[in-house]
Amino acid sequence: MTEVILPPDEPYLARIEPHDRLVVLARTLEARDPLAETALKDSALNWGRFGETCLGQALYRHRTVFQNAADAPVWSHLELSYFRDVVPADAIYDLVVKPRPAGTDLLRAEVLLTTPESFVLPRNWQGSAHRPASLEYIDVRAAHLREYRDVMRRYCGPAAAKLVRTNRFGTFRAMETAAVLYRDPGFKVDWNQIHLCEVDANGFDGFGKEFTAALGDSPEGADIGSVFAGLDRIRTVPRWTFNDPMVEVDLAVGRQGTAGS
Repeated sequence: MTEVILPPDEPYLARIEPHDRLVVLARTLEARDPLAETALKDSALNWGRFGETCLGQALYRHRTVFQNAADAPVWSHLELSYFRDVVPADAIYDLVVKPRPAGTDLLRAEVLLTTPESFVLPRNWQGSAHRPASLEYIDVRAAHLREYRDVMRRYCGPAAAKLVRTNRFGTFRAMETAAVLYRDPGFKVDWNQIHLCEVDANGFDGFGKEFTAALGDSPEGADIGSVFAGLDRIRTVPRWTFNDPMVEVDLAVGRQGTAGS
């Protein structure tokens, strides 16, 4: 992998806001055999076929369940495809409409947008560095979406930025569902947020403690315990998993958005 060296005066973080028009096509998949997984990996590595608005793809394979409130079986893979402005029609056809390779089932396809102040990664993002990817699937009640975004903007995003800056987290990428393009009729798990974060799984006990420590003695740090306790009122977490990155050709994402120190 080619290392990207930033000039010493260039800000370290990239924060991508909704107005930056990054859109993500996410596919929840079940690969039933090694050949099917190989086909998924080959497809992700060939992301250039989607043209100049495509910023790359990433493919994650399920490792373990961290938290589970759903009865449905665990799916094997999540794929994220990053685009500027819109997802092209040919990409939707290729990834959603066109028949899948043998042994691969598409369970859900959706378009995601970034959550305000809460999509942060290094501008020289090089991949997970062997840390597993935490994938948290969250279902926020529709009446509380604005309240939830405010919590993310005021507390979670700033705390996550500090943790990414110190390399405690690889990235923190909070995304919310703008449209569900496809759902398998038998797929019963639902969500409207996906949070991706590369963490050290050993000793990880959720984001509450991490964010509290990051915010320290600030007013937000003093409030965050009660804020997290109140989240149970407005959202559920049907599934939260650790995953192995299989393909990470999404390095261009770190060059988007607003630079921050």
